[in-house]
Amino acid sequence: MIPMRIDLHTHSTVSDGTDTPAELVATAAAAGLDVVALTDHDTTAGWAAAAAALPSGLTLVPGAELSCVSSLGISIHLLAYLFDPASPAIVEEQTRLRQERRTRLRAMAVRMAADGLPIDADELLESLGPDSPAGRPHLAQALVRAGLVTSVDQAFAEYLGAGRGYYLPRQDTPVERAIEMIAEAGGVTVFAHPFARSRGRIVSADYIAGLAELGLTGLEVDHPNHDEPTRAELRGLAGELGLVQTGSSDYHGTNKTIPIGAENTDPEQFEALIDKASGAQIVVG
Repeated sequence: MIPMRIDLHTHSTVSDGTDTPAELVATAAAAGLDVVALTDHDTTAGWAAAAAALPSGLTLVPGAELSCVSSLGISIHLLAYLFDPASPAIVEEQTRLRQERRTRLRAMAVRMAADGLPIDADELLESLGPDSPAGRPHLAQALVRAGLVTSVDQAFAEYLGAGRGYYLPRQDTPVERAIEMIAEAGGVTVFAHPFARSRGRIVSADYIAGLAELGLTGLEVDHPNHDEPTRAELRGLAGELGLVQTGSSDYHGTNKTIPIGAENTDPEQFEALIDKASGAQIVVG
């Protein structure tokens, strides 16, 4: 029997990927996936296009990756699935986040232009859709197009990373509030790449235990930024806390080197995850 292949963390052009939502589901099907989740940053704007283009045999899980912050000031990414996108609290917060991201992106672009870098803030923002959550990856792509760097990773390392000259902080959603909002909207939440130490500071296992008490549903265990000892540590923690364990590629198209389906979620864990949701529905192609 051929095992199911389930990838629960991907991005389209609606946020910072390079595949349109329609292209993304086609890519997922071509890669042999059975289930794919669309989790663009702080927006659900790609859901309809992905569902409309869904190939036969592929299941779509509508989701989003929420930009959050811990009570200790540490950045947290929260994967939210199967919530009602019309929930007033979610609409209000996603609107605030998108506007905050655009304001931040403009400020960073203006600083670059003032230093003589060939970046035009107006042109950059006009190239993004009205519901696109503008972010540093868009600036990174502009730097690549300008020939100043050869990759998005190099752009972050030299210009856009925390502590670099053009980095500006943002005001993200308190993670406790995000978990609450998604639960109220019928959805479930998974802590994305929780122990990805290469990305910066991480919260402790005790902090995650506190989030579990508040309703966190799962941990993204199998992720490209987690080595095997880290995965083992997270599996143990998820088992202790009764959390669902997921695996995902964090696919961004050509903006990253990781292919779609590089990491997968166990089918039993997937069933446990969706059984806890009561908001939006999975879409079967």
